[in-house]
Amino acid sequence: MAGSSNTTPLLIGIDVGGTKIAGIAIEVPRPSGFGDVHILAQSNRPARCGADALVTDIISIIDELMAQLPADAGDVSAIGVGTPGTVDGSTGDVRDIANLSIDYVPLASAVREHFQLPTIVENDVNAAAVGAARLVEDGTAGGQTIAFLNLGTGLAAGIIRNGRLDHGSSNTVGEIGHIPVEPHHWRCACGQHGCLETAGSGGAAKRLWPYADPPMPDILAVAANDAHPRHRQAVETRDTIIAAIADTIDVLALTVDPNVIIIGGGMAQTGTALLDAIRAELRRRGKDSGFIHALNLPARLRLAPTKLPVGAIGAALTAQSLPTGA
Repeated sequence: MAGSSNTTPLLIGIDVGGTKIAGIAIEVPRPSGFGDVHILAQSNRPARCGADALVTDIISIIDELMAQLPADAGDVSAIGVGTPGTVDGSTGDVRDIANLSIDYVPLASAVREHFQLPTIVENDVNAAAVGAARLVEDGTAGGQTIAFLNLGTGLAAGIIRNGRLDHGSSNTVGEIGHIPVEPHHWRCACGQHGCLETAGSGGAAKRLWPYADPPMPDILAVAANDAHPRHRQAVETRDTIIAAIADTIDVLALTVDPNVIIIGGGMAQTGTALLDAIRAELRRRGKDSGFIHALNLPARLRLAPTKLPVGAIGAALTAQSLPTGA
């Protein structure tokens, strides 16, 4: 596809999920600002198990996106992929994508070699953090520290400092779901007991409340209904989940000290009712502790957009800084 020299270059972003792979093509946005992402094409398909299937599906989605682009669109300058698993930032190789039964896939090189375009692979929560920071007001202000708290099947955070992702020394920054301080001491998939993820994630909500899918809106509604036969159970379940989320926010506040904490992931689809419940718990804690009250945590919370493909947008934006030929 050849675009005019006067057209804005494009980025492609792919968000690999446990059940779906989503893709978008966007124009390269200006260096600063929020909410200014111009989506030109979107595509998705069910995720399949296996490394070969993953590469084939990503290539097919990118082909579909390119076919949708207007004739006067610019050239695609780079591709970004956000994926679960352990990502080697230097090579773009990925290990241990459990939901797709993938032990290892050289993902960046496979996509790069097929399209002959610069390609970057990033952890899916980190990619979503980049997308959410761009789409949420206050998320792109210079010099800020942004935390994106992903309440999905698991529980993790992406950290952005001064506009750049913080990966730490071993790409484990933000794996706060595996801090083992939850008082029920349920066994976690990681092998520990009492991880915050066992109570404060979307996966935990489904396990604790098997009566509705998605569970969180129903939990909050039943907990607010004294006449419901499961009212007491809903109250206990709500308090367990919200306490774990509040613990996670406390950890983020005291270790990362972000200006803004953006709540995202599947559970965030619950909307303002979830945000209100979290803020109420944080305010309750502030009444018991002048130190916690002074942190003003409720005011730092934001909801990620629920109508936009935040992960795919973030994946595209991570490719923005790639040099030609990367």
